[in-house]
Amino acid sequence: MIYPDDFGGRRLTSEGLIREAENLIPVLRARSQEAEQLRRLPEETCRNLRETGLSRLLQPRHFGGAEGSLDHLVDVMIPIASGCPSTAWCLAQYIFHNYMLARWPVKAQEEVWQDPDCLISGILIPRLGKARAVEGGYELTGEWPFVSGVEPSDWCLLSGMVEHNAAPDEERYFLVRTAQVGILDTWQPIGLHASGSQDVKVECLFVPEHMTLSIKHLKGGDFPGRALNRAAVFRLPLYMVCGITLASSLIGMTEAMFESFLVQSRDRRALMSMEETASFATHQMRVGEVSASLQAAEMLVRADCREMMEFAAVDYAPTPLERSNYRCNSAYAGQLARRAAETVWDLIGARGAYQANLISRIYRDIAVASRHTAVNWEVNATEHGRARLRLPLSNPSL
Repeated sequence: MIYPDDFGGRRLTSEGLIREAENLIPVLRARSQEAEQLRRLPEETCRNLRETGLSRLLQPRHFGGAEGSLDHLVDVMIPIASGCPSTAWCLAQYIFHNYMLARWPVKAQEEVWQDPDCLISGILIPRLGKARAVEGGYELTGEWPFVSGVEPSDWCLLSGMVEHNAAPDEERYFLVRTAQVGILDTWQPIGLHASGSQDVKVECLFVPEHMTLSIKHLKGGDFPGRALNRAAVFRLPLYMVCGITLASSLIGMTEAMFESFLVQSRDRRALMSMEETASFATHQMRVGEVSASLQAAEMLVRADCREMMEFAAVDYAPTPLERSNYRCNSAYAGQLARRAAETVWDLIGARGAYQANLISRIYRDIAVASRHTAVNWEVNATEHGRARLRLPLSNPSL
């Protein structure tokens, strides 16, 4: 077993990782065209993620991670997304799956984090996988889409339903080596090209008991890893907070799009009249609207992060109403960012038709990113609406 006082690897801090994220902005932008053509992260980018340790932002200190706070997610995801939306999308998965792993049995954590810089991809759509209990573990079969960042990853986290004869089916999660997973070349998207969100497949794959976890342990409270990882950040219900990384990514993408528009607007003139478009009152008003929307989105996410961490510090278990509220707020922040992006897209006019225009590229990325269920407005607003109406939640994950 690895103990804190004999951990041989480097120790990370949230402050250091935030600086690393900011320093990567120009590097990632310079690779954006190459990344889009590859349809996956360039090797240099993967090396950057490993060397900086950005995926270890919420990894436990026991394994040399930064064990950061939720608001540090915002500090890291916004700059990375402004540099490369696809890199941010993959990093969101790598950070979040490390965060999940802290709840697993200690034996699983030690096995995965023999290399503490490893990258964990995954997909959490349980009804696309089926598992059956066998001696020593489970046998998993299934095919799942949208596994962002799977090709450069070391491990893959999959989900499936376990059938029980005398009890309801159980939603369970399975950690497997990426080398054991079949990767299908299905990712031909309109945006987030470099996220490499391919389909994956396994058939009758044996997964040892200690490499699996029931969904009940992801809802806060007790979980196998709590004896080792006692920091407040690990006490929160997992699905309550998962919208933070993606909403922050959408904010960062839109901020980059907006900044590019402002730069392009300095010398822009209307083609018919040759007037400076920056002098148009309608442009000025909508620029102000975009600015206010992005600030409001970020403030909402940060306020929720602070409040959730206050709950965690006193080991308070959020109610169904509160859990659905945080998911709804993350989706609304993403909605504000998406609407701001649409305004920028309208403002740029015909110049946005060119693929070489950064605004065009990011707009397509946002069109894809905003479809994720964690920031889907209709899904999350409806769930919170149910809770406000005193109806039971319909999402079993919450």
